[in-house]
Amino acid sequence: MLDEFVGVVKEIRRFPVKSILGELLPSASIEKRGISGDRLWAIRNKSGKFGSGKTTRRFQQMDGLFKLRSRYEGNTPTIAMPDGTEFRGDNNVVNEALTKFLGCEVTLVREELISHFDEGPISIITTSALRKLSQELGEPVDPRRFRANFLFDTELTGYSAEDWVDRLIKVGPKVILKVVAPLQRCVMVNNSQEELKQDVRILKNLVNNHGAAFGVWAKVIVDGEVSDGDSVYLD
Repeated sequence: MLDEFVGVVKEIRRFPVKSILGELLPSASIEKRGISGDRLWAIRNKSGKFGSGKTTRRFQQMDGLFKLRSRYEGNTPTIAMPDGTEFRGDNNVVNEALTKFLGCEVTLVREELISHFDEGPISIITTSALRKLSQELGEPVDPRRFRANFLFDTELTGYSAEDWVDRLIKVGPKVILKVVAPLQRCVMVNNSQEELKQDVRILKNLVNNHGAAFGVWAKVIVDGEVSDGDSVYLD
C-alpha cells in the first residue's frame, strides 16, 4: 500500500526536443514512455548522432543547444531561436535555421527505434536534495539545471530520494512509478542557460561527494494525469 506521504508536485517540465530548453506545464499526461511528448524529438547530425552536451556512442556534443527552446503546438514541436524567431518542426525551414545556428548540418527528427532518453522515461528531483546541494555550495541551486520531469516539494532530509530505488511512488490520483536508479549527471548541469551562469562547481561537488548522482529515474507502471500540487506517496 502506498501510504507514506512524501510531498507534493511542485514543477512539471517537458522537453519536446532532447538537449534544448523545454516548457513548464501545469499538468501532464503520463504514458508508459514517460510524459507525453517528452524528448520525442532530437537534433541529429550527418553521422546519425543526436545533439547533446556530451559526446558518446549515441550523442554528439553541440555548442549552443541551451540557447534554443522548444514547446508544443498541438503535436508539433516549435523551436525558438535566441532572437525569438520560432520555427515549426513540420517545416523544413527549421533544419536550415538549426544548421546555420549550430554550424553543422543537422536535421530535426522524431524518435524511431533508438530512444532519446539518457537513462529512463521519468526523471525526479526533490526540494530537499536541492536544499542540501545549495548548502554544500553556499548558494541556491536552480532546479532547471537538472532538466527533471518532476520536482517534488518534500520535507525530507538531503538526498533521501536515492533511497527510493525499487520502490513504488503514487503521484496524484492514479499514476504509479517505480524508481529504478539514481540519475548520473554530466557536464550539462554546469552549463549556462537563460540567466543562469556557467558553474563548474556543481558537477565537481556531485562527483566528489555523491558519486555524480542527483535525483532518480523511474519507469511508469500505471498511466494517468498529473498536476501541480498533486500528492506524492511512497510504498
